[in-house]
Amino acid sequence: MTTCHLGLDIGSTYIKALAVAEDGASLCTQRRPTPWRPLPHGCTEMDAADLARTVTDLLAGTVDALGAGVRVSSVGISGMAESGVLLDADDNVVRPIAAWFDPRGGTEMEALAADLRETFPGRTGLPVSALATVAKLLDLRRTGLSLDGLTWLNVPEYVARLLGGDRRGEVSLVARTGLLDQDTAAPWPAIFAALDSTPDLLPPLASAGSSWGTASGDAVPRSLAGAALTVAGHDHLVASVAAGALSTADLYDSIGTAEALVRVLDDPLDVGARDRLARQGVNVVRHMLPGRSTMLAGTRGGLVLRRVLSLVGVHDAAGRARLDAEVMALPDRGGPAAASIRVLGAWNHESALAVHTDADELSPALLFAAALAHSTDVLTEVVARMEAEVPPARRTVVAGGWAGMESVRRARRLALPGVTFSDRQEDTAFGAAMVAAFAVSGSQDLTDFATRFVHDRSELVPGITQPTRGVRS
Repeated sequence: MTTCHLGLDIGSTYIKALAVAEDGASLCTQRRPTPWRPLPHGCTEMDAADLARTVTDLLAGTVDALGAGVRVSSVGISGMAESGVLLDADDNVVRPIAAWFDPRGGTEMEALAADLRETFPGRTGLPVSALATVAKLLDLRRTGLSLDGLTWLNVPEYVARLLGGDRRGEVSLVARTGLLDQDTAAPWPAIFAALDSTPDLLPPLASAGSSWGTASGDAVPRSLAGAALTVAGHDHLVASVAAGALSTADLYDSIGTAEALVRVLDDPLDVGARDRLARQGVNVVRHMLPGRSTMLAGTRGGLVLRRVLSLVGVHDAAGRARLDAEVMALPDRGGPAAASIRVLGAWNHESALAVHTDADELSPALLFAAALAHSTDVLTEVVARMEAEVPPARRTVVAGGWAGMESVRRARRLALPGVTFSDRQEDTAFGAAMVAAFAVSGSQDLTDFATRFVHDRSELVPGITQPTRGVRS
């Protein structure tokens, strides 16, 4: 019987599963749409029951695709940060899951006491905004919800719980909540006081690759019962490790619904640097690799591109390919015609897509080119902010769903240094499977294990194309 490791990626657009054999070869992939429910004013949420049904269906489909001759020995779970659930003592979810890009809580963050707002960026490594989990918790407190007796689990941690795992918090995911002191990796008492809560709101913390228990319960297909469970951590970090961006000289650019830029740090930046960067939208938090930190900047660049596709009526792969070819027929950035179109929405403080134009003749290709130029401008500004604190990167690994479009690749080649593309379709799920393999390997060093798993098996697992020389613009 063949043994494999299963990686789950609880993503913003799709929930994905990837089974990886012991030799690193991909055996099968499955995915299901993430069951969000749109609400007015840019709000988005999903019911925990819908998430559970989707995960159960995904696992059943994955087991069917693997067939009877394959045994899953371990399951690693990665996915989005900032979103999660509040559980009562009986594992009941008390409110729907708000999306990470949901704007609720922004007003409450601005209403925090002045001294708390002032110290928040340096202490947590995060900006004062609606993105951190604490904003959603403040919004729930405003509606009258008491947090007494409740436990916060980030979405990947909650999926582990659904599969029979323990209530535990993975460090890189908890680092995105705004509840953690980045110096000590312990709960920050001042923010819990603002929530009228205590650090008991968080479960015990654990590192990626440690044991979350074993798979059991109704959500688990019989053939998965007993598989080791672990949480791999924040999706962007897991994907960057899977793509081989492990050096402090590497920049990882993942263009999905969110566009994430990741730099690995051997040592944490001090509180002053964290404060400066967080105020500019660059997070400095704990990495999923034990003992390391990361600079992580997210933009809404992919969300802007997705919304533009919807606006121009492109809803399938064939339409996207046609539009990509039309954009490639235009000059870089769309040329003079696209310059008359101003697109907004890629900065994290911008919750809506906005298009301004004084041109009389527009086309879907011109609009997409203008949106891509806007997302690239935001990207290059964020990179400049990082490089004000650390030496410039020498190599860039670009990944994510949007990186499959030639127009996006062209834009990134012109904007970033030493561009390399990851052609593996599911970097996050692959990384989660890698962490699952580590969990049952007996190895004590996740960084060393990841380096060997990615690099030593690169010929077995096609994924990284040869570098293309980048030119800064």
